[in-house]
Order: sequence, then C-alpha cells, then structure tokens
Amino acid sequence: MAEPQVAYAQDEHGRPFIVVREQGKKTRAQGIQALKNHISAAKSVAQIVRTSLGPRGLDKILVSPDGDIQVTNDGATIMQNMELESQIARLMVQLSSSQDSEIGDGTTGVVVLAGALMEQSEALIDRGIHPIRIADGYERACGVAVKALEKVADRVEFGQGAGEQEELMKTARTCLGSKIVSKAGDLFARIAVDAVLSVADLARRDVDFELIKVDGKSGGSLEDTALVKGVVVDKDFSHPQMPREVRDARIAILTCPFEPPRPKTKHKLDISSVEEYKKLQEYEKQTFENMIKRVKDCGANLVICQWGFDDEANHLLLQHDLPAVRWVGGPELELIAIATNARIVPRFEDLSPEKLGRAGLVREVGFGTTRDKMLVIEECANPRAVTVFVRGSNKMIIDEAKRALHDAICVVRNLVRDNRVVYGGGAAEIAASIAVTKAADEIATIEQYAMRAFAAALDAIPLALAENSGLSPIETLAELKSRQITEGTSVLGVDCMLTGNSDMRSAHVFDPYLSKRQQMELSTQLCRAILKIDDVIEQHNVE
Repeated sequence: MAEPQVAYAQDEHGRPFIVVREQGKKTRAQGIQALKNHISAAKSVAQIVRTSLGPRGLDKILVSPDGDIQVTNDGATIMQNMELESQIARLMVQLSSSQDSEIGDGTTGVVVLAGALMEQSEALIDRGIHPIRIADGYERACGVAVKALEKVADRVEFGQGAGEQEELMKTARTCLGSKIVSKAGDLFARIAVDAVLSVADLARRDVDFELIKVDGKSGGSLEDTALVKGVVVDKDFSHPQMPREVRDARIAILTCPFEPPRPKTKHKLDISSVEEYKKLQEYEKQTFENMIKRVKDCGANLVICQWGFDDEANHLLLQHDLPAVRWVGGPELELIAIATNARIVPRFEDLSPEKLGRAGLVREVGFGTTRDKMLVIEECANPRAVTVFVRGSNKMIIDEAKRALHDAICVVRNLVRDNRVVYGGGAAEIAASIAVTKAADEIATIEQYAMRAFAAALDAIPLALAENSGLSPIETLAELKSRQITEGTSVLGVDCMLTGNSDMRSAHVFDPYLSKRQQMELSTQLCRAILKIDDVIEQHNVE
C-alpha cells in the first residue's frame, strides 16, 4: 500500500518554506503572559531611576566595560548607559531620549510616569479589561490632564533687560536644584539665562543651540565657571615666542596645511648631491614664504589652521610676525567662523580680505601648575556666539556639570518658546490627578477604570519625591490632595527641602509647561504601543 504524499511549499532549490520554526527553535510568549512580561520590564526600569527624582534624589555610578566611571542623576544618561536585554526596556530608553532631544529636561520623570502607567494597567488586565480599552482610557485621561495643566499654568514675562530675567532665573534654579552643581546654583542659573538670551531670537521665539558651546577644563572649582562672549579653544599658539594676545585680530581660517604641495601621482625623488638637497630645501622654504606672503597680503594677523605644520614653517611664521594656531578641529573651526563672520578657506589661492574673521581680542590663558593653555577669542564680529567654560575638580564633576548646564539651558529655551510655567514639587501632577479622577466619575463606559488608573499613576511623581526626601509618602500625598481640593489651589506640592512651605509659588519652584505636557503625552503614547503587543517571538538560529 502506497504511503500518503505530503505537499510542501518549496523554493527553487526544493527546500520547504518555514513560516514559524518548531517549538525547540524559538521562544514565544503570547497573550496576557506577554503583556505581563512587558509590564514587568517597564516597572524594573522605572524603579531604577525612581530614586534619582527630585532635589534629594540619589546619584548613580555607571561603570563602562573598560572601567570608566560616570556619576550622574540625569535620567537620559543613566538610561543610555544601561545594558538592557528586554525590548520593552529599550523602548523606555528611547522614551527618555525623545524627552531629552525634544525638551532637554524631565527625562527621569517621564520614565517614572510610564512605569507607573504600566504598573496600574496590570491590575486592570487582571480584572479582565481589554488592553485596547485601557489604552483608550489612558489617552482620554491624558487629554483631561493636559487641559488641567493649561488651567493651572501661569505666564512669566521676561526680557533682555537686567531686571526682567528673574522668572527665568527661578525656573533654571529649580532645574539645577537636583544636580551636583546645586551649591553653585545661582551662578549656573545666571550663566544659563545669559547664554540663551545672548543667542535667542525673541521675535521668532527661537534659540539656536549651535551658537552655544560648552567646554571644560579640570582644575579650580565650580564657582570658577564663566560665560565667555566669544569662543574658547583648547589650543595654544604654535610657537612659545609668539605673542600671548592679539588685539584687533583679522583671522584667516585655513583647512589646508602649511607644506609644499605634493604631486598626486606616484613619484620617486633621487637626491645624489648636497647641492640638490639644498635646492630642495630652498624650494620648500620659498614655498612656505609664498604661503605666508599670501596670508599677510590679504591683511591677516592671525592664522587658525585645521592641519599642522612642521618646525621650519613654525619658525618662519615667527620670523614674519604671524601668530598661528594649529590642529584645530572641524567643529571648533565652524564655531570660530560663525563667531568672527569669517569664511573657511580651503586653498591659499582663495584668500581675500573679505574672507577674514574679526575679533577685538585673542588671548592665551594658562591654568594651574600644569601650565595648560587655552585660547579665548572675545569681542567677536558676531556677538551672539557664546561659550560656557566649566571648571571643576576632576573630569567626572565637569561632565556632570555640563549635563546639568545643558538641562538648565534647555529649560530656559523652553520658556522662550512658550513662557508658561506650572508648579513643581508634584503640584502640577496632583492637580491633574484630581481633574482626571473627577472626569472619570462622569463617564459611564469602561474607560473610567483606566482613567482612575491614570490618575493613580500621576500620583507616583509626588510619592517618589516625598519618599526620596525622607517623608512619609502616603501621608504627604493625602494631605496635599486634601488641601488642593478644600483650598481650591493648585500650587501646593511636596516640601522636598523641609522648609515648612508647601506653596510652590512662593518657594519659586517652577517647571516649564512644555516639559510636563510632553511627559504625559509621550508616556501615554508608549503605554498604548506596549499594550497592543501581545505576541513576542524570539527566533534562535539553530539549524
């Protein structure tokens, strides 16, 4: 009796197509179990950064595979440096990166809120509510929360005058309160405000970050940090006998090296006598002198070169009284060109007076006993280019100070874009939570459960702030909620610094409205995406 024939879909080589590999060659989670795994991963990541929230939040020490360390409480930095296996955890990292790139601040809060939303959804799933209905309720609640933020937001007025920047200063101080630079918070807040207003276009409500450079040098203290109206370059003049400063500088920026041109074909040069060697030496010297003559003829009295030049060229530059700087990187060249209104010149033949940059003063500054030197280019033709020069006891402190300063600059930038603020210390989240809970009571559909869960997730922010400050979380939250409802005010938040004042308006604890709104919207979008994933197939290439 003939055996039954089995039909397979085959490729051109006669091999069967594999739609899904056999059970021994794949790992698969489906349905509720897959969702529970996603929620567990999101909760784990949120729990890691939760303790870094607020002015009393703790720092993390991150150790790279090669032994380098970072000490930070910046949420985006912590997330980006963690090695995560779970795909959902990686989505949380992308969430933090999105907040950082769009807003620049609130990177820890957005992860804590997303983790709380996922945690609340687990209880709803256990009660039999479909994940899509939960996601719909979250989106509905997010709309209510954003409207509540708009109601409680206040507008701050500011200008470029000396007495018109206090509100910006208060918001920048709030941002810096949880950072390692908090002891020099007033100085860094002033630097952040001055840097942004120096480059801001208030008519267009726009800030060009390309004009703000943040540089640093080990040594000194955080209080030595300064804002330079110009450019700071980590280089010095190429010859120790060149002048330490150049006034009324006319700068030639070159991307071509000071050296004789090389033939662009394979060649061989035979030198068989001293006279021929001297001729070659004379030719090179004459070529250097022609290059220097071209630079001086166009009116330049300072050369900044992307490439190097040898000792002979350096000596000739000194003889011709032409100060020079070599090995300057491409980004620094571009910033110098923007600041001095110069054109970057790729060939000596293209040099002309209109391509030179202009600066009132170029000076060399030394630091400490190591005699490290840097160039400071001040009184530039374009006064909008600024550099923040950060000092600190070591590289770790400087790196964290740069991250803190970046957050503060972003906060001020956000207020230039939209000058609304909400109140910190969890006051805005509590007000939004109360509004969402009230709206849920008026809804007859099943989404009301998800809306109440959203309100409970919003409470995670003030709970974390109270916990990190050493307060009783539940008691503190219950008291603040009760007072906000009975007193009809939305400015009451967690007194993290234990000053006895829960009024965030009088304590000058402000957050940009843009930051809070983005946190809620991004968290809701991520939760909706995760709740729609119910099947994870991990393929193992086992033949």
